[in-house]
Amino acid sequence: MRSDSAPKAVYVQSNEQAGNQLLAFRCGPDGALSSTDSVPTGGSGDGTAHLPSQGSLTVTGDGRAVLVTNAGSGDVSAFAVDGHRLGTTASGSIPRSVTEHDGLVYVLNTGDPSVCGFRLGAGGLEPIAGSTRALDEGSDPAQVGFSPDGSALVVTERMANAIVSYPVGADGQLGEPHSRSSSGQTPYGFAFTDDGTLMVVEAFGAAKGKAATSSYATAGSDVTPVSASVPNGRSEICWAVVSADNRFLYTTNFADSGVSRYAIGDDGSLTLDDAAAGVGIDGHTGLRDEDLTADGHFLYALDADSHQVFGWSVADNGSLSAIGSWGRLPDTAAGLAAT
Repeated sequence: MRSDSAPKAVYVQSNEQAGNQLLAFRCGPDGALSSTDSVPTGGSGDGTAHLPSQGSLTVTGDGRAVLVTNAGSGDVSAFAVDGHRLGTTASGSIPRSVTEHDGLVYVLNTGDPSVCGFRLGAGGLEPIAGSTRALDEGSDPAQVGFSPDGSALVVTERMANAIVSYPVGADGQLGEPHSRSSSGQTPYGFAFTDDGTLMVVEAFGAAKGKAATSSYATAGSDVTPVSASVPNGRSEICWAVVSADNRFLYTTNFADSGVSRYAIGDDGSLTLDDAAAGVGIDGHTGLRDEDLTADGHFLYALDADSHQVFGWSVADNGSLSAIGSWGRLPDTAAGLAAT
């Protein structure tokens, strides 16, 4: 478990083809960010302005390490939170999403496409023999993530309009996949509540005004719809994060820079609270990856088109108050994770 009293930080990857870097920012008591360091990952990014995935970098559950996918060189880098690189390990073609639970790591490769497993130790990532599982060609996977108890691994597939879940064995190996149709088209990023309710955003092929979010009850690798395609009236919804108290879901809308807030019911149902609870640059494209600090007090989102990070403070009632923006990121910057 991450400690809420640990120093807060925000991480972004530069995704530069000439050499990927982990960019670190210190979070002050008021939520303001200050740049602290940029550390080479030992791999390369894909050099594009937008990395189409959620979870291209992540902070481990204990808050002690940061994992970064290198889409250009086909490997994954592990860092201690002090910036010391533990190592860079080959994963597969075009890795774009990574997840961790109790030292077990799975990476989503989008060029193959496939998922593959590792164990995280003091020396970095060690591959788990026989853990690679192929995904369907043309499925266009967007994210990989563990359920809160680590019993299941979930992958969203945009072109297949599917949510695929695998049971996870004690040895880290995956069982047979369970695939179900997404409630809405183009399932993209997702997040879990602590009790295992799965929240999946639906981009609907980037159709204007069609963005929506669905919730699902999970039991192991079984996924059952609760709320189907609750719209927010906005466009190109792609990223999701659940509040620390599990009462709210925040989603970012790429096409219009809005952060939407959904209320989460005790039964896992979703209700749209505020379609524009926060706004980066109103009406402009670019708002993408997002995360909350471990204590839930601050929300940050990367605006890839304006090359900056926007921040909001989070009130007890879930409302957002803008606290600033911090710029001069590389044109190719991607991903965002916070401690």
